[in-house]
Amino acid sequence: CACKSDDSKALTTVKLNEVAHSIFYAPMYVAIEKGYFEEEGIDLDLVTGYGADKTMTALLTGEADIGFMGSEASIYTYLQGAKDYAINFAQLTQRAGNFLISREPIDDFSWDMLKGHYVLGGRKGGMPQMVFEYILKKNNIDPETDLEILQNVDFGSTSAAFTSGIGDYTVEFEPSATLLEQQGEGHVIASLGVESGYVPYTAYCAKKSYIKKNPDVIQKFTNATQKGLDYVNTHSSAEIAAIIAPQFKETDISTITAIVERYKSQDTWKTSTVFTEDSFNLLQDILTQAGELKSPVPYSSLVTTEFSEKALNKQ
Repeated sequence: CACKSDDSKALTTVKLNEVAHSIFYAPMYVAIEKGYFEEEGIDLDLVTGYGADKTMTALLTGEADIGFMGSEASIYTYLQGAKDYAINFAQLTQRAGNFLISREPIDDFSWDMLKGHYVLGGRKGGMPQMVFEYILKKNNIDPETDLEILQNVDFGSTSAAFTSGIGDYTVEFEPSATLLEQQGEGHVIASLGVESGYVPYTAYCAKKSYIKKNPDVIQKFTNATQKGLDYVNTHSSAEIAAIIAPQFKETDISTITAIVERYKSQDTWKTSTVFTEDSFNLLQDILTQAGELKSPVPYSSLVTTEFSEKALNKQ
């Protein structure tokens, strides 16, 4: 999908690759549907990558100007020795957006109930899986020995696998979590976003060379994103749902509203796009606990707050 206008020749085309197309990212779709990117002079060309590894590949190969994904991908790229690595310039979500689903309703769920069971998890090294493991360890559960985490199902296919009878529990994003409930196939029993606390889950990044060459574009993009955050933090779930509904034509408005409310009620979205050092350090702690990071990487190399701070000052 793309933002278009009659005066599109005056706009700068920006190719954005998003890790997934999800109501979890409502502020971005508000910015698209409200025309905030156009207001900033950007013609946004949005493509879904279906996984942080694919989104990062698109960014590094020049298929995308900006990538939207978990910031762990930028750390991996930096550690692999890329000279023109990705720098995070704006954060959108501050909690995990997935939920633990059981086959039967559980009123008094505790995490030790997962011991000895099969759980449909995420890709090794990806944020969904690492946050899940982080929560397990917080609850004194060993992800390697206390339960079986199935990681051989593709991203986006876990709910279908769960419905077919695979696994005792599954970890799902929206709209899959709500759809499983509506279909009577599953029940949301825990929010990974609430359990893990404030985690820098998704952010926007661009190659170092692109930011250096196009600082005005990055600033305008950040300004539009900040406007999207301002909207979701000052409007009701019903109002937000009505705005983003064109992005999710296959989902009825009542379901969109319910999902937005679920995310809004757990303080999912930041009030500003500033990606703080404390958040970055927490992300590295999660990576370290997951065995994906041996030594920390410098915040100053992989994050810039210059554009986010200017976007705030512009308000």
